[in-house]
Amino acid sequence: MISKTPVPPYYAVIFTSLRTDGDHGYDKTANRMVELVQKQKGFLGLETARSEIGITVSYWKTLEAIQEWKNNLEHLTAQKSGKEKWYAAYKIRICKVERDYEF
Repeated sequence: MISKTPVPPYYAVIFTSLRTDGDHGYDKTANRMVELVQKQKGFLGLETARSEIGITVSYWKTLEAIQEWKNNLEHLTAQKSGKEKWYAAYKIRICKVERDYEF
């Protein structure tokens, strides 16, 4: 599903990842993170796709809201597990969306 975002400006966090083999609790935690982030102040939407690489883009009202999500206690625990067992590599990019359009 394509997120319905407000009129810019707003922010996008792009999380690109390569997974390790096996689930090791990943799906359960990923589902919990989606449930939790939707309640986070300043969260606007989420889009995700996975094939050989995974790309998740989350949309935010402010940089402060992004930082609050990064520091959420459950999210911190998931981040630690990601480094220890779920991801072979990942990169995070934070962007300011200044213009968007759609069809």
